[in-house]
Amino acid sequence: MSYMRGDLLTKMRKLVKGLAKPAPTWLKAMEEAPPVTFPRSDGKIKKIEMPEDVYVKRFFKKHPDSLYHDAIKISGFDPPPARVFAWRVLELKEQGVSEDDAMAVADMEYRAEKKAKKKAYKELKEIARSEGKRPPPNPYPSAIKEIQAEEKKYVMDRFFNPKVIEIANKMKEERDLLLQDRAASGQWQ
Repeated sequence: MSYMRGDLLTKMRKLVKGLAKPAPTWLKAMEEAPPVTFPRSDGKIKKIEMPEDVYVKRFFKKHPDSLYHDAIKISGFDPPPARVFAWRVLELKEQGVSEDDAMAVADMEYRAEKKAKKKAYKELKEIARSEGKRPPPNPYPSAIKEIQAEEKKYVMDRFFNPKVIEIANKMKEERDLLLQDRAASGQWQ
């Protein structure tokens, strides 16, 4: 039935009319109360754009290091810094401040907040060290360190996982056999 156009009702009508199928019992009821038809899209999906997206892009151009802050943290309640920056710019623009001044103020507030968080983290680390406890997680960790922390278990896995060790040993044996075959055939001299 994929070669016919239309919904189930239209397809069944064509099959019954062409005597390809007998009329099913539900056809009459379905003709009296046809199912809802939804409008079809023209195949083009519109890009969803928020008013603050322009300022988010500018923020990332100015602060590329913050690109690595997760934009959608499902378990978090705090929006990413780029969105906060953009919302602040829009808020200031609504109050009548020019765009450049609004961006400068929002940038200054972002830098001050970041500096305050780093200072607070530094103090927390010192308190934790003096008490002999582990320091809390860094509010602004390096993106490279975050990626390395995620990959650490896989890196360590290659040394201790028996399956990985077995695969590595097989590869070594295959390489040794290949080298022996080359040496025996005279390809390497």
